[in-house]
This record gives sequence, structure tokens and C-alpha cells, in this order.
Amino acid sequence: MGLKYGFLDQSIVFPGQTANEVLINTINLAKEAERLGFNRFWVSEHHNSQGIAGSSPEVLVSHILAKTERIAVGSGGVMLQHYSPYKVAENFNVLANLSPNRVELGIGRAPGGFPKSSQELQKNLKEPQSLEEKIDELENFLYQEASEVSSFDSLQASPLPQIRVPLFLLGTSVSSAKFAAKKGYPYAFALFINNDPVAAKEAIEAYNNSFNQQSSRKPKFILALSTIVTETEEEALKLSDQLQTVRVTLGNGQIVNVGTLEQAEIYAKQAGQTYTTEVREADVLKGTKETFQKRVFEYQKEYGIDEFIFTSLISDFERRVRSLQLIKEAFTEITV
Repeated sequence: MGLKYGFLDQSIVFPGQTANEVLINTINLAKEAERLGFNRFWVSEHHNSQGIAGSSPEVLVSHILAKTERIAVGSGGVMLQHYSPYKVAENFNVLANLSPNRVELGIGRAPGGFPKSSQELQKNLKEPQSLEEKIDELENFLYQEASEVSSFDSLQASPLPQIRVPLFLLGTSVSSAKFAAKKGYPYAFALFINNDPVAAKEAIEAYNNSFNQQSSRKPKFILALSTIVTETEEEALKLSDQLQTVRVTLGNGQIVNVGTLEQAEIYAKQAGQTYTTEVREADVLKGTKETFQKRVFEYQKEYGIDEFIFTSLISDFERRVRSLQLIKEAFTEITV
């Protein structure tokens, strides 16, 4: 069937773990994903959180590239609203020169943290820009040609690599899917954040129907799923017990997803907004490799897609590694 699959590690600091242990585990997980033949390994960006160690994806990507040899490594994703597109382009152009054809740049639309950290990250930005404007600027810097830039009076995101970094847009909505289609970008829909299969299907349809055929790229839709794959159904149910997400709707209409009602209250307080909450059971693809295989096949058939990226909420590292191995076994059986 030609299915492609990757893994996103959020470098979660589970109880009893240190950030050092967690980041080393992320590196080792990337090495295992490469050994198993996964297509890509991405890391995320979160700020001001004692529960997540991955606050600087470009630094972590660099280290993973140095510890692996073949697998594509990228950000899932850089929160561009906080940064200069020029500097982001420089960072990833350096990475692309160090590891040609292995670097991927995913851009996230969420803030990657609560309002207080966003305010701190953006406090020195003097020229307000929309995210769409920043993405356009980033693309110009990533794909400019050396012949178009003079030595002294133009701006170049040096060093320009021979193989340019592919740009992915990440999102959880139909609107972000339409924007990715308009720009001709590959798009990853985070169902593990959105928790709404209907919205995912609408996003896929909108992406395919409105994809810019004039672009030099072909449509690439990736579905991102949270997984707990284990030897038995009982073990998977036990590991997923009490996992939940809280959807927060602020008074200004903004919608965010957090892990607890306490976090919802903190977010709204920092944003200075009234809010409502909806507690949802976490959307986790859980079970044995046979259950996993069956559900992935259903997603492929229902949504007409052949690329997935998985993340995991398994706290025990050895169990998470085994889950990765079971995913590989399931995909091997699907593609035979």
C-alpha cells in the first residue's frame, strides 16, 4: 500500500523523570525509529512548562541529526509567530548544509505555551505581522536563489543549502488546511490535539479540493495520531486510563486545548479572558498491533491518505520503545 509513517516526540517529563533523562530518551527514540525504518522523526516546541523539555526544536533537531544517519528529522513545529522568519531560515539552512536532504521544517500555528510565555517571546517584536505574512517571508528566505541576491544591498539567509529545506504547515482546522493548500505546502493535521474526526475529514477534503495546482509541489496530507500500542488490549486500556484533554473557549473566541481544568483556568487568567471548558476523553489509537493495523487501514480508506505521524503518551520509556517496534511490525504486515 505504500504507507509512510513517522514519529513525533514531545519530550514529556513524566513524574519521577528529569529533563536530562527525557531529552536523552528522545535522542534514543530517534535512533530506534531510524533503525526500524520510519520515514521521519519530529520534535515539538513548548514553553514555560515543567512537564515538557522540548522548548527549542532547532537545537534538538541538530543533536538528533548528529546522532543519526538516514532518517529525516524536523520540527513539529516551530512556532513562527514568536520569531523573525529570517532567523528561522538561517537556522534551518545551517542544518540543511550540515545534513543535506534530511531536514524538515514544520511550522505550527499555536503559541506553544500560555499567554505569559508568548508575551515574553514577542516583547521585542516591533513590527506586528500576521502568521500568514511571516510564512510568506520565511518561504522567500528559504527558497531564494543566490543569483537573485547581490553581495551588499540585499538580504540572504546564508548559508543557502544545495538541497532546500521542505516546509510543512501544521494545524488542527479546516482554515489552516485551506491555507496550506493555497500555498501548495504539505500539511499535517494534529488529530491528537483537535480530537474531532469530522473536522479532520473536512480538512482533508478542503485541502485536496483547493490545492494550488500551479505550485511546483504535489499534495501531501499527513494525519498525526496519538497511539498506545501494546502486547495486549488490557495493557493499552490501563495505560490510557484517565487520559483527557480540555478544550478551552475564551471570551474572544480563541480555542485552545490543554491537559487539565487547572491549566484551563491559568490560561484564561493570563489571557485576561472569560472562558468555558469542555472535558474530552483523549483521542488515542490504543490496543494491540492488530487493533492498530485495523484502525490505520480504516483511516487510510476513509480519508484517502497514505502518510501518518504518531506520538505516544506512554510514560515508561522501554514500553514506548516497544510500542514503536509494534507499530513497525503492524506497518510491515500492512505493506506486504
